[in-house]
Amino acid sequence: MTDAADWRFDTAQVHAGARPDPTTHARATPIYATTSFTYDSADAAAASFLLDDLENYAYSRMSNPTTTVVEQRIARLEGGVAAVATASGQAATALALLNILRTGDHVIVSNQVYGGTTNLLLRRFAELGIATSLVSEINDPEAWRALVRPETRVFFAESIGNPTGAVLDIRAIADVAHQAGVPLIIDNTLATPYLLRPLEHGADIVVHSTTKFLAGHGTAIGGIIVDGATFDFGAEPEKWPGLHVPDVGHGDVGYWERFSPLGLAYALRLRTTVLRDYGPAPSPFNSFLLIQGLETLSLRIRQHVANARAVVAHLDAHPQVTRVHYASHPDAPWADVAARYLPEGGGAIVSFEIAGGFAAGAAFVDALELFSHLANIGDVRSLVIHPASTTNSGLSEEQRAAASVDPSLVRLSIGIEDPRDLIADLDQALRAVAHLA
Repeated sequence: MTDAADWRFDTAQVHAGARPDPTTHARATPIYATTSFTYDSADAAAASFLLDDLENYAYSRMSNPTTTVVEQRIARLEGGVAAVATASGQAATALALLNILRTGDHVIVSNQVYGGTTNLLLRRFAELGIATSLVSEINDPEAWRALVRPETRVFFAESIGNPTGAVLDIRAIADVAHQAGVPLIIDNTLATPYLLRPLEHGADIVVHSTTKFLAGHGTAIGGIIVDGATFDFGAEPEKWPGLHVPDVGHGDVGYWERFSPLGLAYALRLRTTVLRDYGPAPSPFNSFLLIQGLETLSLRIRQHVANARAVVAHLDAHPQVTRVHYASHPDAPWADVAARYLPEGGGAIVSFEIAGGFAAGAAFVDALELFSHLANIGDVRSLVIHPASTTNSGLSEEQRAAASVDPSLVRLSIGIEDPRDLIADLDQALRAVAHLA
């Protein structure tokens, strides 16, 4: 039997983290639909609460055997040390940050991110006294460096930006973050670990909305946080009190002193304080559905990319289309960055601007028949939305412009259907709005 550490991606996405059920010998991972787990003794219960026992389960809000398979498998695919699953991608982003942030801290974030992330930081985190600065020139290291303050605690960006596909120069921005003494967190939802593994390029922590491509079928909401255990939270302990001050009920020393030799300090604090206390744990049913998606991830992504390339080529040549955005588009400002980081392709998100402005963009979405009009991406089915009136509508006009969200912009999530049928649907919708151009 080959060593699991040597498994290639297509093998790990099927097998990592799982084994036949020891009681029933079921080959597929069962759904452990239980809130809690019995202890063998009072001493065993005490050991669980003191974190002396990291193997056994106590309560499904913190860990569950079905979800453990998800966590170990995605950590393996991303090249991380440990992972913590959450109830949604938004929860993953929030908890990954709240694990290290406190009132008075400061975040620097790319402006090429999902509108919900921007809302989270600029509104909800502001209510907690956590400040945020947006970077417009996301691949200019000096633009990031210029925003660093004494209270800066983290850089945050997407590997492929939503919705315009801006590709981050992860290594360059990671270097600036580390020079400033802070970690870089990357949302890798659009790329998936099949196309890009940010931890290999200097990122410290990766988050996903597993709702999207990792699950892949539009059936299960979820999120995950993967720690590479590369950032030294011990170099400046005063910056990270949550990792250095003992937590009530979890022993007499801090997480960093106790668990950093195992590479588990960040992830264990996340699981046993932030996830435990805020509570957005995934359902084991959703974890089971996510496992089904993970098993075919590489096969689906290859088809997503092939279809996206065909759609991009068609839209590029269409007279009503004024601009096409795609992560690996040869005319994109980040084309050289994409060539380095995304040799297998730029994913499945294609956005384009249409002659006729806001009215044409909205009418185009209504005219589509095969594409589903909804606020999601990463489904096997092709999806569409008009960001200016939906996902980015909570931003000001200036913020939308800075994020390159044109009023006419249409975002497509290209599925795995026959690309000829997708193109035919796009063409009939473009004909339907030609009078608005």
